[in-house]
Amino acid sequence: MELENLIKQVRVPARHLVHNWQGDAGCADSCLLARLISNSDQFFIYVASGSEEVERVANELRFFGLPESDVLTFPEWETLPYDAFSPHDDLISERLSTSFELLRANKGVLVVSVRSLLQCMPPSRFVRSQSFLFKPGQRFDIQLERQRLIQTGYRHVELVMERGEFAVRGSIVDIFPMGSDRPIRVDLDDDLIDGIRKFDPDSQRTIARLDVVRLLPAKEFPLDQSAIERFREKWHDVFDVDVRRCPIYQEVNDGVAAQGLEYYLPLFFESTETLFDYFPEDCAFVVSDKAEESAKHFWKELDARYESLRHDLERPILPPERLFQQWPAVSKLLKKHGVIQLDPAHKKKRHVVGLGTLSRPNVRAELSRRDPGAALRRYLETTSSRVLFTAESAGRLAHLDEFLRRSSIVASETQDFSHWLDAGTSLGLVIAPIDRGFAFDDVVVISEAQIFGREYEGRSKISRRTIDPELVIRNLTELRLGAPVVHVEHGIGRYEGLEILVIDGHPAEFLTLEYAESARLYVPVASLDLISRYAGADHESAPLHTLGTDKWAKEKQRAAEKVRDVAAELLDVYARREIAEGFAFPRPDADYERFCDEFPFELTLDQRNAVDAMIEDLTRVRSADRLICGDVGFGKTEVAMRAAYIASQAGKQVAVLVPTTLLAQQHYETFCDRFSQWPHQIEVVSRMRQDGEVKRIKEKLSGGTVDIIIGTHRLLTSDFDFKDLGLIIIDEEHRFGVRQKERLKSVRESADVLALTATPIPRTLNMAISGMRDLSIIATPPAKRLAIKTFVIRKSRLLIREAIERELSRGGQVFYLHNDVRTIEQAAEELSELYPEARIAVAHGQMPKRRLEKAMADFYHRRCNLLVCSTIIENGIDVPNANTIVIERADKFGLAQLHQLRGRVGRSTRQAYAYLLTPHPKAVSRDARKRLDAIEASGELGIGFTLSTYDLEIRGAGELLGDDQSGQIETVGYTMYMEMLERAVAAIRAGKIPHLDVPLPDVHEVNLHSLALIPEEYVRDVDMRLILYKRIAGAVTDRELDELKIEMVDRFGNMPVAVANLFLSTQIKLSALALGIKRIDLGPAKGRVEFANDTAVDPHALIKLVRESPETYELIDGNRLKINRDLETEAARFRFVEKFMEALRGDDPLSEQIA
Repeated sequence: MELENLIKQVRVPARHLVHNWQGDAGCADSCLLARLISNSDQFFIYVASGSEEVERVANELRFFGLPESDVLTFPEWETLPYDAFSPHDDLISERLSTSFELLRANKGVLVVSVRSLLQCMPPSRFVRSQSFLFKPGQRFDIQLERQRLIQTGYRHVELVMERGEFAVRGSIVDIFPMGSDRPIRVDLDDDLIDGIRKFDPDSQRTIARLDVVRLLPAKEFPLDQSAIERFREKWHDVFDVDVRRCPIYQEVNDGVAAQGLEYYLPLFFESTETLFDYFPEDCAFVVSDKAEESAKHFWKELDARYESLRHDLERPILPPERLFQQWPAVSKLLKKHGVIQLDPAHKKKRHVVGLGTLSRPNVRAELSRRDPGAALRRYLETTSSRVLFTAESAGRLAHLDEFLRRSSIVASETQDFSHWLDAGTSLGLVIAPIDRGFAFDDVVVISEAQIFGREYEGRSKISRRTIDPELVIRNLTELRLGAPVVHVEHGIGRYEGLEILVIDGHPAEFLTLEYAESARLYVPVASLDLISRYAGADHESAPLHTLGTDKWAKEKQRAAEKVRDVAAELLDVYARREIAEGFAFPRPDADYERFCDEFPFELTLDQRNAVDAMIEDLTRVRSADRLICGDVGFGKTEVAMRAAYIASQAGKQVAVLVPTTLLAQQHYETFCDRFSQWPHQIEVVSRMRQDGEVKRIKEKLSGGTVDIIIGTHRLLTSDFDFKDLGLIIIDEEHRFGVRQKERLKSVRESADVLALTATPIPRTLNMAISGMRDLSIIATPPAKRLAIKTFVIRKSRLLIREAIERELSRGGQVFYLHNDVRTIEQAAEELSELYPEARIAVAHGQMPKRRLEKAMADFYHRRCNLLVCSTIIENGIDVPNANTIVIERADKFGLAQLHQLRGRVGRSTRQAYAYLLTPHPKAVSRDARKRLDAIEASGELGIGFTLSTYDLEIRGAGELLGDDQSGQIETVGYTMYMEMLERAVAAIRAGKIPHLDVPLPDVHEVNLHSLALIPEEYVRDVDMRLILYKRIAGAVTDRELDELKIEMVDRFGNMPVAVANLFLSTQIKLSALALGIKRIDLGPAKGRVEFANDTAVDPHALIKLVRESPETYELIDGNRLKINRDLETEAARFRFVEKFMEALRGDDPLSEQIA
C-alpha cells in the first residue's frame, strides 16, 4: 500500500475499541502516528516497554513532523524498587513539569514507559494546588513563602546551584524552580515583589528579567505539618516496628526529605492516583507489542526485591501493590479508551489494521567484497519507490554519501522528511536520529544501520557552566579545620577557622592560625592574600613552624637560592623557544568562521578562551607549546580540531597522536564527521589497519596528499616521513612516556605542539604552571551533565548485582573492569551466572585485533550491554549510554587513573555511578586509602585538574629541569615556591638580580580603625565569607574590585557600611602598593605612615607636604611619617587618606586641601 493512501485510511479507534496494527513496520508505525496525531484533536499516550523505547519513539515522532512542544516524555525514577537513595532532582523536575503540562494538555502525545504507567502518583490536586505564580507587584511575605517552599520540598541553602534549592539574603530570595532551566532571583521592596530576574547559578549574575514565574513543588510529596502527621499515622497503621531505630521515620518527623522517601509516597496522602488521572478525558492509547511482557517482568523483579528487603526492621517497606498497579488493572483502564495495539508478530485476529508495509529490504553492505554496495544497487534497480537514506550526523551523512557514490548511486540531500515528501525527489539523504527504516509501495526509508549494521547513538547539546580555574591552586575553600596553610611572613601553621575580635571598639574578623607550642596568629581578613593552601607533602607530615624564630626565614632563604638557579635554566629554555624559527599561520578568515559555525554546540567560556589562546599561539612566529587541561568530555577535542583546520588550511600537515588503537579509531570518526563538508584528506594508522593500507598511507603522507593523520606512537617511528608537518596534537598526553616525547623534540622546534589531557602528570603540571609551557584550563561541563555518584565499597556479589540491575533496567550499559587478563574470562562467566539477562562481551589488550574491534563495536552499538574489560578502556571510548562502571581492586590504581576510568561514564545527561570495589580494609595500604578518599570526595564536575594538584601533593612535583626541587617545595609549600620562581624569572628578565633576602613582596597593611568586615547577617555561610574575603584581598586592580562589588550587590543585596569600608580599605591598600607604602595606621586623633626602602613616592613632594603643614605631618626618620589630625568619623579618615594618596601621586597639586 502507498503511504499517502494509508495515512488517509488510518483512523483513531473509538472508545472501548482496539485496533491491532500489523506489518513489518520498522519505524512506519511512528510515521503513521505522527500524521495521525497531527490531524487529530485528541491527546495520545504511547506506552513503551522501557526507557530506551521512550527515547527512540520520541525522536522518531519529532523526525516525522511533530513539533517539539507536542511530544512530552515522562522519565522513570531510574532507581531500583525500594532503593535507599532518591532519583536525581533533574528527573523529578522533568516528571513534575510533564505532570503539570498533562493537566492542561488537549493535543499532542506523551511517550511513557509501562513502568511509569504502573506507578502510583501523587493526587493531581497536589500538583495543581502546590503550583503558584510570582509576578512583580505581588505581595511576598518572606517568612510565609519560606515556610511554603520548605513544605513543598525546597531545600534552604546559602548558595543556589541545583533545582529544588532556595536562599534568602535580606530582601533577595533566590529559587531554582523545578521544571526551569535557570534559577530566579526575587527582589523585594518591603513585602512587595520589585522584580524577578533569571540568573546563572555559577557566576550568580543576572541573565534576563521575567514578567511571571511558575513554581512547581520540589518533590512528589508534601512536607507540611499535616502531611508529616498523616505520614506518622499511616506508618503506625502499616508497620509494627520501633520508630526509634528507623532513621527514615525520624528524618520525616524532623521535616527532612530522606533519601529513598519516594517509595513511601502513599503514606503522605489519603489516597494516591495514577497517570490515568492526569490524562485528558478524550485521549487515545498506543501500546507497544512488548509493553505487557515488560510489565510482568517488572512485577517479578519487584516481588523479588520486596522479599529480599521486607525483613529490615530499621527500614521497613510497603508491599508492592501499595506502590504499583498490576498489568490487568492497567489493561482494564486502557479498555475505556480507544487503543492502537502494535502487533508486528500478527498474533491478533480481530480488528486488524494492515499497515501495508513491505518487508524491509536486505541492503546490508558487504564490506569485504570488491563491490560492497551491490545488494543496495540491485534493490534500487528493481523498485519504483522513492527512497530516503538517513544518517545520524553530518559526518555519517558524508560517509554514507561517499559509499552511495562509489556504488554509482546519487542521492540529493534534504532538510527533513516532510520537505522530501513534498519535493518529489526520488533518492534523498537526510540527517535523522533513527535506526529503523520502513518500506511502502511508494516510499522507502533506509537507515544507515540497515546498510552498515550500526545503531544510532544520541548526542545531547552542551552549554555552559563555569568554574574559575584561577582559584584551583590558591583556593582556601578546600580548607578544613586543622589543614596546613602557609603565611608569607610566619611560615606553615594550621587553620583553625574564622573568629571575630573587638579591636579599638570595632568588631573585626580574623583567620585564626595555630603554630607550634599552641601559639596563635590572627590574620586580618583584609590580608588573606598573604595566605595560601599548603601543597607539597602529606598534610600529616607538613612542617609546623614556631612563631618568633628565624627558622622560616632560613628555609625561605635556601629555597630562594635554589630558585635563582632554576630560574636561570628556565630562561635558557625560554630563549631557545623564542629563537627557534617557527611558522606563523595566517589569521583565521571567513572559511574558518564557517567551519566554526558547523559546530552544533555553543562553546563554553573556557573553550572560547582556549581557542583564542591557541589562535594567538599559531599566528606567532615562535613555535607554540600549549597544554589544554580539561576534564573528560568537556570539549578539548573541538579546540584541537579548530587548530587542525587552521594548520591544514595553511598547507601544513597535522599529526594527531593518541595512546591507544581504540582512541585512534574514535578520533578518526570524529574528525571525519567534523570535516565532512571540507576537502581535507584524513587518515588513521593503528594496529587495526592492514600492512598494505599503512604502506599506501605512508606514501600519501610523504607526497603531501594527507592533510591530517591520526595514529598511535607508530607515527613517531622513522618510517613516517612528513612532507610539511606544521602541528602536532597529543591527546591524553599523560599516557606518553619520556622516550616517545624525546622523539617529538626533533620536530618540535619547527612544528607547533598542542597537548590535551584531563589529568596532567605532576611534572607536566609543574612545567605548565611555571610557564615553561602555556596552559589553558577548560573547567566548564556541558549543560545538564551530572556529577558521578562514587562509592568506595567492599566487594560483594549482592552489590555487584544491584549495580548492574540498576543500570540495565533503565536501558543503559555497564563497564566491569577486571584488570587481570588471566582470569578475565572466568570473571565474565561469574557475572553471567550472577545476572543471566545481561549480554556480556569481553575486551582486553591481548586479544586478536579483529575480536577486540568487534567486542568494542558491539558495546558501542548496544548489541551487548555489559563489557568485562581491562584498563584498555581508560582512554578512547565514549559511550554516552554507559553510565555505570564497576572497578575491581580499585586500591591498585593511581589517582589520575581512577579519575580517567571513572570518566568513561557520566558522558550524557543521566546520573552515572562508579563503584570502586576494595578488599578487606586491612589489605588496603595507607596511600591507597588516601587516593580512594580523594576520588570519592571529588564528586564535583571538572575536578580532574584539582585532583592532579592533589596528586602533586601525594607524589611530589617531580624534576622540572633535572634538579631535585621536591625538598624546597616540601619546606615552603608548592604555591610559595612557584611565586618565588615567578619573581626570580621576572627579575632576571628585567636585568636585575633577584633579592634573596626579600624573595617575596613586602606586606602592605592599612588600618583606619573602622568597622571593615562582611557581617554574618549579610553572608551567613562561613565558607562563602572566606571565599569573598580571599577574592577581595587578592584583587590586583580597582576594576576587579568594582566587578566584585557589582557581583556582591547582585547576589546579596545592598552592601552594609562595614562591607563598603572593606572595599575602601582594599582600594587604599592597592594605591599604597603602587606607591611603595608598607603601612598606613590612622586613628581618630593621630596616625603613622611607613614607606618601603624602594618607595615610588617623590621625596620632594613629601618634604613639601611636611613644610606646608607641619601641624599635621612630622617626618620621624627617612621612612616614617607621623600624622596629627582630629578625624573622629570613619568617613573623615577615608576621605583624608584618599586625598593624602592623591597628593603623593602628584594628582592633586593643591596639597593645602588635606592640610
